[in-house]
Amino acid sequence: MPASMCRSETARVGATGGSGAARSGLLHVYTGDGKGKTTAALGLALRARGAGLRVFVGQFAKGRECSELTALESLGVTVRQFGRPQFIHGPPAAADLALAQQGLAEARAVLSSGAFDLVILDEASVAVQCGLFAVNELLDVLAARATTVEAVVTGRGAPPKLVECADLVTEMREVKHYYRNGIQARKGIED
Repeated sequence: MPASMCRSETARVGATGGSGAARSGLLHVYTGDGKGKTTAALGLALRARGAGLRVFVGQFAKGRECSELTALESLGVTVRQFGRPQFIHGPPAAADLALAQQGLAEARAVLSSGAFDLVILDEASVAVQCGLFAVNELLDVLAARATTVEAVVTGRGAPPKLVECADLVTEMREVKHYYRNGIQARKGIED
């Protein structure tokens, strides 16, 4: 894929700036059908906070309370949700679209400000799949980040353009899952 797919007008999304200058903040993508994408991103957030780094988590298509939010906030992680409490089935509602656009605008501001060292855009790949915003909009937001900001995008079905632009891509693959045996989400484990 040509490098132009991975840049906005001024900067490449991944490891080098438009001028070819190295950037210290890289782009991670955690994708796949297996469990653990958000968990891996939050593990990185935990490590970053332990090292004194400033962390922002923006959750797309999520708007319900869950156990990790309490823990993250107690560690000084800034968490924002850009979704309603229910899942999106079929075409997104106007409220879903508005929340996603608000999230993209806030993510752009956070990424470009350099106020945070690690920015996690949880379920941003799913937001693209659901039609909440286009992959090019997401890539433009990522390209706007300050050169020192590490970014993580999670979600099933990462778009090929995002995968191509990433510096690191990890695909979680389901080998076996207890959901298949009827075990539902449990507080503190999946919720």
